[in-house]
This record gives sequence, structure tokens and C-alpha cells, in this order.
Amino acid sequence: MGLFDGQSEPSPKSFVRKYRAVLIVLGLALVAVVLVDPLGFMSERTEGPRIRIVRVAAGLEYPWGLAFLPNGDMLVTERLGRLRIIRGGKLDETWIPGVPQVVEKAQAGLMDVAIHPRFVENGFIYLTYSKRGQGDTPALLRARFDGSRLVDAHDIFIADAWSDTGGNTGSRIVFGNDGMIYMSVGDRHVPRFAQDLTTHAGKVLRLRDDGSVPDDNPFVGQPNVRPEIFTYGNRNPQGLAIDPRTGDLFENEHGPRGGDEINFLQPGRNYGWPVITYGINYNGTIITNERERPGMEQPLVYWVPSIAPSGMVMYTGDRFPQWKGNLFVGALNGTHLRRVVLNGMRVVHEERLLTDLHQRIRDVRQGPDGLLYVLTDSSYGEVLRIEPR
Repeated sequence: MGLFDGQSEPSPKSFVRKYRAVLIVLGLALVAVVLVDPLGFMSERTEGPRIRIVRVAAGLEYPWGLAFLPNGDMLVTERLGRLRIIRGGKLDETWIPGVPQVVEKAQAGLMDVAIHPRFVENGFIYLTYSKRGQGDTPALLRARFDGSRLVDAHDIFIADAWSDTGGNTGSRIVFGNDGMIYMSVGDRHVPRFAQDLTTHAGKVLRLRDDGSVPDDNPFVGQPNVRPEIFTYGNRNPQGLAIDPRTGDLFENEHGPRGGDEINFLQPGRNYGWPVITYGINYNGTIITNERERPGMEQPLVYWVPSIAPSGMVMYTGDRFPQWKGNLFVGALNGTHLRRVVLNGMRVVHEERLLTDLHQRIRDVRQGPDGLLYVLTDSSYGEVLRIEPR
């Protein structure tokens, strides 16, 4: 028998009278849950450790990149063109002055942030942003952060990847073990650019900390090739991660419809886009029937359907010993955090985390405390901390 024992459905008023006590108990239980668990998703069972999700800060407008200062404070970029700081676990209500004007359109805006490895000595931070010109292009800015504002902020590199679409910008940055900056640039919705070595679009670049070209870059001295190029054939690289133990560099990128990838990047290598791909056009048409070709690298893993990977980090901390050496990837379309287990350069397992949040994950970082921090991508974005329970 059903809830009403086969009788005709009662009116709302009679339902409330009949089940008043039950409703009161349920209401009190709901209040208790809200009081005890203001996030609504404080803990989660994983394949390994049991974890707790803690809100560090809220009220960020489309946060994009996250970096830790040596004292544990956090710098967070908002794509609309603002740089914020979280001091002592609390979001400062004021914006950090000195950020350049950005082109805020589609995927373009203020994007990644990184701290110089010798920040204590020089105070340098780096930002990538969409610079106005013939449309917009990703630019790399260096400034000194004096604790309250950016000083001597200036562009040290402007990519030749102009477009008026505001799309496929890439624009992650990471310092390698070699002290060089690795910067990703998307193909700007012109796939052939990824195979064209006369442009920076569809590439991962390698730069000195002043924006100049390292002498040992793979294409230095070659005619009609941009000397900043480290790898090419990359569609829209949204995540870069260094394994600090080995210096290995990993990249993830958006495919078209399907074909998102993680790649192990090696100097001078061609990663195939758009000659080879596991994806198709957004309208369902075929881009190419080729999935591999001599001289072009295969991804460590690819995803069909797309998860829209974003920020990525290699976990090396002690708070989650079971996760050491795993890659963590934010998923925008997939609305989860993806754990990727490697055995050498082979992906042997994957796990979806934070699925109950139903949030687009824009970035993920390992904090100096050995915990994981993620940015949610929304008009009311948050910084969340993942810790053992």
C-alpha cells in the first residue's frame, strides 16, 4: 500500500494535519544538519582516506588561479580582472591594486597566478591575462607584491596568439625545477595554428623568469620558428603540473567534443592537434579519422565524453600518503575532482572526488600544509580545503 493506503489524494491542509508531527521532526532534523554542517557536504568516502571538505572562503567571482605565499596566505585571481588575498584564513574584502586592465570575454580575462621560487628574496609574482590589441592575446606580467599592492607591474612576455573570440586562451603557468616558467597558450579556435611554429597559439612555452628565451629551448636558432616554443600541437592547455621529485612536466587540455587529454610534455615534441585527436567537432562532424601518427605523441589518458579539465597538481604531501604521486585534475564540465593514478608514465586508475558538490572545479593546488585546495568556478566561487577526517 502507498502512503495514503489506497485512498484518494488528500488536500494539502489535511496532509499537514495528519502528518504534522512527522513534518516537525523532519524540519528539526534539517535545521540540525544546517547548523552542524553549513556546507551540506562536509565529509566524503573515497576509495582510500575518508575526507572532510572545509570552506576556506566564499564570495569570489569566477576565481581562476590560486597560489600560496610563503606565510600560507593565498592569492586568488578572478577572471573579471581582480586579484584577491586570503589572509589568516579570511578573504580580504578589498582588491589588490596594480592589476592591469584585462579583456574579459568568453574564456579571456585575468587568469593564472604564480609565485617566484625565490619570492622571499625578490617578492615577484606572475599573472597571465588577456591583453587588448588586435582582439586579445595571453600576456605574462611580473610585479613585486609588497603585501598590499603590486609594484612595478609590467608585461615580460606577450604571446603572438591574437584573436577576437576570447576563446581557447590556455594561460596556465608553472615554475619548473629548472627555474624556468612554462606557460600554456590555446589555439584560439584556429586549429591549424597548433601545428604552425611561426605562432605561439596551440603551444606550451618555456621562458626565463624575466620573460626572455632560454638558450637551451628546443627550437632556438631555427629559422621561422618561435624560440619560446617548448611543445606544440596542443589545443587548449588548461592545466600544468610539475612533479617536484623528478621535474617531469604534465599538461592537460580540452579536446573539441571529446578527446580531452593529459600529456607528459617533452621538449620539442608534437602532441598532434588537429592532425590526430580522439574528439569530433561540436556539431558532430569528423575532424580526422587518425588517432595516431609517427612523430606525434599519444596522451597518457584521454576522456570521451569530455570532462573539461582545468587546474592540475601532482600530490607529494604527507597528509594523504595513499595519494602520493597522484595527479589531481579539476573538471569543469564533469563537475568533480579527478584523481589519476600513475605507474611510471602509464595511467592505471582514476577516481572521481567531490561529486556531491556538483560544482565546476577550476583549479587545484597543494598547500604548504600538505592539504589540497580547490577553486569552484561560479559567480559565487569558493576556496575549499580537503583534509583527512
